[in-house]
Order: sequence, then C-alpha cells, then structure tokens
Amino acid sequence: MSEQTSSFETHISYAVAAAHRSVNQRMTAQLKKHGIQIEAWRVMECLDAGERLTMGALASKALINPPTLSKLVDRMVSDGLVHRQISQSDQREINLLLTHLGRIRMLDIRKDVEEQDGALNGLLETEDGALLLKLLSKITV
Repeated sequence: MSEQTSSFETHISYAVAAAHRSVNQRMTAQLKKHGIQIEAWRVMECLDAGERLTMGALASKALINPPTLSKLVDRMVSDGLVHRQISQSDQREINLLLTHLGRIRMLDIRKDVEEQDGALNGLLETEDGALLLKLLSKITV
C-alpha cells in the first residue's frame, strides 16, 4: 500500500488564507502612505457608493465587527473623513456619509488601490483574474 503524505498547504482554506495575507500586507503598505488602515479604506469605499448605510449594514459590507467599526468611525469623524446623520426613515438609526475631505482623500487612495489591484491582476492571466473573482464570490457567504 502506498502512503501518500498530505500537506495542509494543499487545502483551499490554506491557499485562500495565504493569498489574503499576501494581499493584506501589500494593501497595508500602500495605504500607509495615506495614513489610513485597510478597514477605514473599506468604510470609505462603501460610503462612496452613495448609499446611506446604517452602522450595522456598513459593518457587514465592510467586513468589520460592529464594536470595531464604532471605534473606527469615531476616529474617522475626528479626522473629518465622515460624519454621522440621523436616518430620515428611522430616528433610531445613524447613517454615515463621507465628508468633502473624505471624498477627496478617497479619490487619492483609490488611485493607489487600483494600482495595487492592477499589479495583482498582472500576476494572473486576464481570464484567470475574472475566474478568480467568480470563484471567490461563490465561497463568500
């Protein structure tokens, strides 16, 4: 009977985690130039889409747990990047909006993020990048 050795590196979960770590490190370095964290960038991107998101919806969309988001938003409000607004449909909810300064910073940051994304796409064949996005979206819950 032949014995086959199995390495955890052949698991999809490991490959996704390793890719995440690599991308996260690259993004952290890019965003450091702007003095901003990845999570803050995600928040700004979500808000730049123009939706009036509640804190709960934003936490979900930006992949941040709610307590961490609250602290992050406090810092972003202090930095003048976002402001809170009471929801017109439900006075108990708070919507977040980018400020003018936040929008300007977002445009600068987006250039570097798109450059980073282009570099990642450069590592793949054009069709592979599209396929990777499709496959990752299938396992995103």
